[in-house]
Amino acid sequence: MRVLLINFERGWRGGERQTLLTALGLSEQGLLPTVLARQGEPLAQRLAVLGIPVIECKSPRQALWYLLRQRDHYDIYHAQTSAALTWLASLKFLLKGKVVFTRRTAFPLRHEGQTETQYQQRIKKLRWKWSKVDEFVAISAAAAHDPQELGFKPIIIPSAVEFVPADTDHIIAFTEQHDLGGRYVLGTVAALTSEKDPETTIRAVHALWQQRQDFVFLHFGAEGDAAPAARALISELGLENVYKLMGFERRIEDMYRLMHVFVLSSRFEALGSSVLDAFLYAAPVVATQTGGLAELLADERGIACEVGDFNAIAAACDRILEDEAFRNQQILTALRWVQKEHGVDTMVQSYIDLYHGRLRAAPSQARTYPQSL
Repeated sequence: MRVLLINFERGWRGGERQTLLTALGLSEQGLLPTVLARQGEPLAQRLAVLGIPVIECKSPRQALWYLLRQRDHYDIYHAQTSAALTWLASLKFLLKGKVVFTRRTAFPLRHEGQTETQYQQRIKKLRWKWSKVDEFVAISAAAAHDPQELGFKPIIIPSAVEFVPADTDHIIAFTEQHDLGGRYVLGTVAALTSEKDPETTIRAVHALWQQRQDFVFLHFGAEGDAAPAARALISELGLENVYKLMGFERRIEDMYRLMHVFVLSSRFEALGSSVLDAFLYAAPVVATQTGGLAELLADERGIACEVGDFNAIAAACDRILEDEAFRNQQILTALRWVQKEHGVDTMVQSYIDLYHGRLRAAPSQARTYPQSL
């Protein structure tokens, strides 16, 4: 089975990692995956190192031209992002293969400040795009909610995490370089974007610093629209020596191993794969209970706080640092759960079953979706 996975995003975030894990898993199971990716970006580079076929294009126009030329070549065209689905929806009437879409976001359908006309136009566009999908996948109940509200029926296939062995030399060198010895390490892995709400995290660190000064906070993640405001707030609160913006870290798995508390203050989150990583590498979690995060933190796997409540986040961090028995129980509960529910093999097999099921389905069994409100 020939499968084309399409992810044209820049940088390296959760969605790109999921694309890579899916492609690698499909290849190991005997399928023939190819990934259409942006030239020179981390996804394309890592795929090439792993020996996974990758089509590198410089621009969306070049990518669309490739899709047009290869409209008869693939059995499955799997959009990994909303932008990729727009391309496939536009070409759907020409494609021989089936279209699969994985929704990895949970942004609200109605944006702040949006007029009713703008909202209706957005809904119309989403309905058109989603109606071109043969199999609709969501990574969580939160990611599935809005499509369901519009009459679609996504199948839920959760994201996966893969254990990466520790690089002890790297961990020791990093600890010495940043003088972490003798201090608690709190941290997050999140781009500096508005939906991740870094200002709430910064205010939580400031509130915690008023109570104790035995920690440092490391913020790993790419630049984004909220970066200038975040830097200004760090300076305003006098946290330059406490709240460290670390940027992109290639060996991010080792950074989780350093953390005594992992914090995520997102305003919107379809799932929160960084929380899954924290579970896997035994970092206790404090996060906002928005979207898919509420699912992850359930059953005492982490401490959930209201969106924007920096005082609650600070108090939760303090509790974890102070109560060793509570901390260890949370770590164990989360670790057992993530190993069982979010393995790569489970995710990949779910996609393989989905692909085979769609290809076996007769035309009369094709899914039908609503065309209007």
